[in-house]
Amino acid sequence: MKKIAYFLEFILIKILFFFFQLIGYRLSSNLGFFIGRTIGPIFRSKKIIIQNIKKANIKHSDNPSQIASNVLGNYGRIFAEYVYLKKFRNDELKKYVSIDGLEHLENLKKNNKKAVFISGHFNNFELMAMEIEKAGIDLAAIYRPLNNIFLNKTMEQIRKEYICKNQIKKGRAGSREIIKKLIEGKSIALMIDQRVREGEKVKFFNNLATTTTIPAQLVKKYNCELVPIYIERKKSNYFKIYISKPIKVGKTKSIQQITEFLNQVLEKMILKNVDQWIWTHDRWKS
Repeated sequence: MKKIAYFLEFILIKILFFFFQLIGYRLSSNLGFFIGRTIGPIFRSKKIIIQNIKKANIKHSDNPSQIASNVLGNYGRIFAEYVYLKKFRNDELKKYVSIDGLEHLENLKKNNKKAVFISGHFNNFELMAMEIEKAGIDLAAIYRPLNNIFLNKTMEQIRKEYICKNQIKKGRAGSREIIKKLIEGKSIALMIDQRVREGEKVKFFNNLATTTTIPAQLVKKYNCELVPIYIERKKSNYFKIYISKPIKVGKTKSIQQITEFLNQVLEKMILKNVDQWIWTHDRWKS
């Protein structure tokens, strides 16, 4: 029964993707925002978003319900923009993306340094790994396969062709693949904002959350550069990507201390634009 539901969902999404391609990038993104705000609550609970915002004790001019609506609208934009990733990759939509900190990528290449790029699910987060690879960094990106087995094939194809050709599935096998890629000299890009099964309880907005320790382990063991990266949506359809200068992590710092520091970095990113982060994850679930 679940396979039938997944297949019907897949067909609906393919039809929507075809329609989005017909109407152009900006109209698709704006329509996606409308769809996300109006239909999104059927698929993603506004209640969980509001609970998370309150638990994080976020102070914002908008009320939690308004933030939740904008979060779902942003989900809709990301969904509608997937069909345009090829054009972003080929620079046909170059005017919609600006990058601050490209010199840090140039320095990594020049000095033949491996890096661990860390970020979260902000805006059209797929553009971050895409732009890192386009800048000439030999990159492998970690991703979580979709539950929908039919749609996942499409998404994996999109990711490999237009975002980052080296894709690593999240999980134990993926952890071994990460080490293999690092030894080969590749850099790694991963999100640190989702709850994981295997991790450490670390404070996130003053509440304990199970957090991945993979970035801290890689930095400690393989002497990688640590580079936070953030993407901000501007004027609905434009993006600005911020690539930070590599952070020096003291050799005396423990895995726990580095992980705590990275959660603080993530918090600062989220607070820049509260409604541009995906709050639907049950981040503090035990």
